[in-house]
Amino acid sequence: MINTEKSTSYSQQQLALDQMFKDINPALSARQAGIESSRCYYCYDAPCIKACPSKINIPSFIASIHADDLTGAARTIYQENIMGGSCARVCPTEILCEQACVRNKEQEQAPVKIGLLQRHATDNADFEGHPFERAASTGKKIAVVGAGPAGLSCAHRLALLGNDVEIFEAESKAGGLNEYGIAKYKLTENFAQTEVDFILSIGGITLHTDTALGKDINLEQLKNDFDAVFLSIGLQETQSLWLDNEDNADVINSVEYIKELRQATDLEQLSIPKDSAVVIGAGNTAIDIACQLKRLGTEEVTLVYRRGEEQMSATKHEQQIAKNHQVRIKTWSRPEQIHIDENGKLTGMSFRKTYLEDGKLADKAEQFDIECSAIFKAVGQKLKYPEAEQLIPTISNGKIATFHNQLTSIDGVFAGGDCTGVGQDLTVEAVQQGKLAALAIQQQLNSSEVK
Repeated sequence: MINTEKSTSYSQQQLALDQMFKDINPALSARQAGIESSRCYYCYDAPCIKACPSKINIPSFIASIHADDLTGAARTIYQENIMGGSCARVCPTEILCEQACVRNKEQEQAPVKIGLLQRHATDNADFEGHPFERAASTGKKIAVVGAGPAGLSCAHRLALLGNDVEIFEAESKAGGLNEYGIAKYKLTENFAQTEVDFILSIGGITLHTDTALGKDINLEQLKNDFDAVFLSIGLQETQSLWLDNEDNADVINSVEYIKELRQATDLEQLSIPKDSAVVIGAGNTAIDIACQLKRLGTEEVTLVYRRGEEQMSATKHEQQIAKNHQVRIKTWSRPEQIHIDENGKLTGMSFRKTYLEDGKLADKAEQFDIECSAIFKAVGQKLKYPEAEQLIPTISNGKIATFHNQLTSIDGVFAGGDCTGVGQDLTVEAVQQGKLAALAIQQQLNSSEVK
């Protein structure tokens, strides 16, 4: 079981901040979980499993919940996804397993609440120690660069298989986006770190924080010192709007702001726009920052996107969350100019109305302004591979190219997570890539021993 109880070291300010960011999807009670688990048809050829990137046996774990075996249910989940606790909270189940649920075809058109049932199992399981026992030592050492979901998943699976793993993380804490980039109302309180501790408790994993690739370590040395290397370095830079005055202090990187918010213990640590803010973007980060600003007390938040709602990468469910927070969404509007006054203070932003012409975005004559005291950029991130590195894997479309089984162009070096172009940018996808890379690394190591 992952212990989600509050630490006694929490300050009153931290408790107040936690109250402001209560869980957006409260956990099911035991009675609710019992009723919900009874709705599952336990399909033999379950479409929900096919829709799950990590291939969890969903009918099996729900049947265990229905039989009041929460520990067995959690073990089934963790067999495929060791980060099942966080994925139950952040995974877009509405477009994955729950969208595939056959209950959608019934009269009520309501899928089984798979995500909440998964959370119920992982939150309430009662393991004595770690749920899995490591295999006998292989004598092999693997380096994992990056302690986000992909890196943690890879490290755990490799340790489970009997290898010794060293994780090198640039930040001061492990967890990646779960620790630094997910909306505070999705992963509340200290859950991300509690899950990290749970993963590391399997043994055989050494974590090095504040250790960055290209600065404190280099890939060539890792290749020499370890039997294999897994790169899960994430994305480091926010895309530019390519507008004048973009370097103004009140034009803010949304990812960095969410990071500050997630690490804050006091509201006074944050610079909060009181009157109005504009968010540029159409993905989950844009939704996350817009909703969090509303929770922080910003009176008016406007999310602006150059195309229509149908083209937004944020799901309909996420868009509805924004609307529930009274976030105003303006589509078909392209950022055109950032306005500052003679003192360098941000005053607003101009937009050009857009439309599609022969499938391409085009400008209308119409223009409009929005007054605001802050602009938050959420227009996507990109990879910045360390310039100091001499050993560089093939980069394709701005990300590390991977081939069969997550292998890069460098022999013995694998990669996964957001730094690659594989799959969708989802936590559950990163977890699966880390797991598959671990299995591929193990297979390669075994093959080399046979030779």
